[in-house]
This record gives sequence, structure tokens and C-alpha cells, in this order.
Amino acid sequence: MLHFEHKILVRYVECDQMGFVHHSVYPIYFEEARTEVLREVGLIYSEMEKENIIMPVRKMDINYYYAAKYDDILRIEITMDKLPLLKCDLSYKVFNQRNEILTEASMQLFFANKLTLRPMRIPEKYQEMMVKNNTKCENFIVHMNRMSSMSLQM
Repeated sequence: MLHFEHKILVRYVECDQMGFVHHSVYPIYFEEARTEVLREVGLIYSEMEKENIIMPVRKMDINYYYAAKYDDILRIEITMDKLPLLKCDLSYKVFNQRNEILTEASMQLFFANKLTLRPMRIPEKYQEMMVKNNTKCENFIVHMNRMSSMSLQM
């Protein structure tokens, strides 16, 4: 099992008229966090695309409990129960700076050939990188933030 964290500062533009993060923004947060998780296990998405490998979302389920607000510092916990071969299953938990859980989600993606759009197994070289990095990254928490000049303390 791999467990990662990713931090995001809520921007004003992401909020609706009520002052809450709009529900449509959470998948964008998940995309940002997922990109960093995959990078940690050796899957750099831009490099995969150059090899005509894409990862479409097959399904996504989101449960909203409380609203995030402008200027909140969100901590997104991402869990990958197993290394992906044909599909990639991820679980997300979103917390605010008071450690209150706001949202939970699950997402399933699959590997596909960009030219044919047909499902495919991930190439062996990526499998090997993930196995190597899984050992190195087990229980490793990655702290990233969107604004590198800002220290996001929780």
C-alpha cells in the first residue's frame, strides 16, 4: 500500500458565490494530487504520453461532508492499495487545516493506447520502476504545494 499527502491552498477563483469551494473543483484537486503520486512511483505522465500511453478516468465517486473555503489549506491523502498494471485504483481524503475531514473519494483509471484508445497493460519498464519505488516510498508522505514560495503549515 502506498500513502501520500498533497497540500493545496484554496484560491478565491475556486469558490462559488456562497464562499465555498465549488463541487466541480475537487476532481481538479484530485488530478493534481494524483499526478504527484504517480510521479513518486515513477510514472511521469508527460513521458507516458510521449509513448502514447494515457490514463482515462473510468469511474469516480465523491462524498462531500463539509465545505472547504477560500484560503483553507487542504491536505489530500491519497492511498493506492496496489501498484497499477491494467487499472489504477486510488482513494482520497480531503482535510482542512483544522484536520476536519471534508471529502472522501475513490477513482479508477485505466491504461490505454492514445492512438487506438484500447486498454493496455502498463509497459514492463514502468512496472519495474514502480516496484523499485514502491519499496523506497512505502509509508512515505510527499508534501507538495501549489505555491512553492509559500510555506503551508498545518
